[in-house]
Amino acid sequence: QVQLVESGGGLVQPGGSLRLSCVASGFMIDSYAIGWFRQAPGKEREGVSCIGRTYGNTNSAGSVKGRFTVTRDKDKNTVYLHMSSLKPEDTGVYYCARGSFLAPYCDFRRDKYNSWGQGTQVTVSS
Repeated sequence: QVQLVESGGGLVQPGGSLRLSCVASGFMIDSYAIGWFRQAPGKEREGVSCIGRTYGNTNSAGSVKGRFTVTRDKDKNTVYLHMSSLKPEDTGVYYCARGSFLAPYCDFRRDKYNSWGQGTQVTVSS
């Protein structure tokens, strides 16, 4: 079965760094686009970073650009979200998602992803 499990969330001070992991099972991560999304209470889930399948191209939303980086480790079948210079507005539940086989490109649109993890909480506060 297809499964995505996020981990690495927690409490971090503003300006700090955190690395989230998304361990995939049931498929190879380099065969699909993988997106990272986050959701704060009362707000829509928004895409923050993604990595495409074909060339491994990455992209990040303007709010996190220059601070967040997505990488993948094929040997561990894991995708990472590296976060630095964290701000309180980065607080939320972070999810990783697998793109459709027919949608292999880095994309922030939720309808392009068909499998989701359960999320991991990230809280940025002093």
